[in-house]
Amino acid sequence: MVRGKLVEMVDQDKAREAVRMLLEAIGEDPTREGLAETPDRVARMYAELCAGMDHHASEHLSKTFPVPEDDLVIERDITFYSLCEHHMLPFYGKAAIGYIPNGRVAGLSKLARTVEVFARRLQLQEQLTAQVADALMVELDCKGAIVYMEAEHMCMTMRGVQKPGAKTATLACRGAFIENPGLEARFFRMLDR
Repeated sequence: MVRGKLVEMVDQDKAREAVRMLLEAIGEDPTREGLAETPDRVARMYAELCAGMDHHASEHLSKTFPVPEDDLVIERDITFYSLCEHHMLPFYGKAAIGYIPNGRVAGLSKLARTVEVFARRLQLQEQLTAQVADALMVELDCKGAIVYMEAEHMCMTMRGVQKPGAKTATLACRGAFIENPGLEARFFRMLDR
């Protein structure tokens, strides 16, 4: 998405005012030299970090290609960044996606873009994982989908319990991956290679 269009999706005046008010609330002077442009920078940043709000997985998964075989397709090590909806702090990690096609496959970059669509919203990791799996099932009409995500949450590492390095893992299985547990095992074996 074009950077200028991102900024239009967020009410810049409201966002800047909110940041100014937050700076005042924590005892800062939003007019001092180091902070004078901070409200504008933060408003633009949130527009970028939450750009997935106006996007849908169908934008990326609608273009498919025929395949003669319906064997497991995996894309792994998809880096993602998101914001925890509870604290608005980042969580980030890697996603692995697997699916059993139903005669058609999506372009590989489209799988990573699908993760991005859902990650660029205020999120819960559990919800993010499920949304990607559900989108694959609906948009690709695939026989089964599996999504595994592992992430570090800044709300756990820099505040609260303060446990840097702690990772959260989530898994969503759909269709053939529920019906045939051997497929899940095969998926994880292939990730370990």
